[in-house]
Amino acid sequence: MGVQQFRAGVALIVRRENGDVMAFERVDTPGAWQLPQGGLDTDEEPVDAAWRELREETGLTREHVRLVLELPEWIAYELPMEIRERVHEGNKRRGQVQKWFLFGVLDEDVEPRPDMHEFGAWRWMDPHHLVAHVVEFRRDAYARAFSRILP
Repeated sequence: MGVQQFRAGVALIVRRENGDVMAFERVDTPGAWQLPQGGLDTDEEPVDAAWRELREETGLTREHVRLVLELPEWIAYELPMEIRERVHEGNKRRGQVQKWFLFGVLDEDVEPRPDMHEFGAWRWMDPHHLVAHVVEFRRDAYARAFSRILP
């Protein structure tokens, strides 16, 4: 077995005034909800990746949201063995380590446009409900990030 690595990435919380967060349903796993996220490109700063991933996966830009904060620490999670074993040899990862960002909406009526590649639907969701319903291997990372970022 080769060197085990964690992929560096970003995770994005878009929150409205009442505290609800924008959750997205995965195309490949109906009923599985999560936040937008993605990996860093070579030499890309996390904040630049956050804006890029937000645009690519949701269609949201600086016209729709403002950056509220960046969590100083990175939060890691491990992928389950069955997922690690399915990935091509050149892409093997033990998990991800993510920089978390919180965005606030500029207009309460904002509507994202899911990319239809990774996400097919979206809805506003209570953060605690999302943590309880995100795929199990990401649950602890979501809970840790939310406890540091959300009131």
